[in-house]
Amino acid sequence: MNSAAVPTQLAPLLNSARVIVCCGPGGVGKTTTAAALGIAAAAAGRRVTVLTVDPARRLANALGLTEFDGHSRVIEGAWPGELRATMLDAKSTFDGIVSTYAADEAQADRILNNRIYRNLSSALSGTQEYMAIEKLYELATAPDADLVIVDTPPTRHALDVLDAPERLLRLLENKVFRALMAPTKTYLKVVNAATQTLLRTVARTLGSDVIDDVVAFFRAFEGMEDGFRTRAQGVRAVLEAPTTSFLLVCSARRDAVDESVFFARELVEHGHRLAALVVNRVHPSFDVSPALGSGSANASAGGSERGRSELASDVAALVDNATQMTALARREAQHITRVEREVAGAISVKVPLFFDDVHDLEGLAAIGSFLVGSAGSVST
Repeated sequence: MNSAAVPTQLAPLLNSARVIVCCGPGGVGKTTTAAALGIAAAAAGRRVTVLTVDPARRLANALGLTEFDGHSRVIEGAWPGELRATMLDAKSTFDGIVSTYAADEAQADRILNNRIYRNLSSALSGTQEYMAIEKLYELATAPDADLVIVDTPPTRHALDVLDAPERLLRLLENKVFRALMAPTKTYLKVVNAATQTLLRTVARTLGSDVIDDVVAFFRAFEGMEDGFRTRAQGVRAVLEAPTTSFLLVCSARRDAVDESVFFARELVEHGHRLAALVVNRVHPSFDVSPALGSGSANASAGGSERGRSELASDVAALVDNATQMTALARREAQHITRVEREVAGAISVKVPLFFDDVHDLEGLAAIGSFLVGSAGSVST
């Protein structure tokens, strides 16, 4: 895409959104796009927080992030707004939720010190995805941020992130969960025979103390269900709010486009709408005539016959390279058309392949300027 066509394409999105969720396959530049948009928003005077789940180390360093501790850090730069960046720490986020909804400090301590909880909060499948959306909720409802930009895990895991509130609500209504939350040890009379068999098997294999830990874990949450239910409903409301926009990031590779088309369809199934599409690392197209190789060489060659032959060979090699690049660009254009048809109505921006790798704030700012357009502006 010619840069002249870009000027204000993503500026309206940064104007109107309170939350931007960057989704897409792995390795297509989601984190870079999220960080670049954050810088563009800060340059326009907005207070913005970029939440990243798993950034490349060099990009984390560029943003001044050195460890996953869940805390937001101010990124210093020559912009009138404020830019903060946060790397997700699932355990500290989970701990914070427990402390928020516990009736008192004693209940919070019982949960945080429970062996089952200590393992579950950092290792249970799905915890990372759920905590990502919890952290998003925390940041989006904070009074000191105009905009939150979320860099999600690769496509399939991103869908788990979006499903997290519903999964929690289903868990809270599950009969086994409700039985284990019962205030007396009559829970084994309530749960079905299959569950009793499972618990007895676990007890024989791992010891009865494990069962005691499991029961203690669930019992420790007594009275907190309403808080978790309210939180899950709040998270769902944030994701469904008109000020939350989904931005699909992909590259022009066929596999990335296939994954992006799948995600776009799944997003619609979840009741969300894609506001924008960003295609990264698009190769340029050269309008090269096949006759250029011999014609230019013959017209400009001077000196010996050997010199003319060498020049003709060099020019032919350059023309061949340009021809191959043009063929690649045409294939990419076909792939891009597929995903653009899938997200018809969304803003579409094609970011060219940059000569230099983006590894610092200057490079991110250049990407951000391209995304919103050098002539574009973002209101505060």
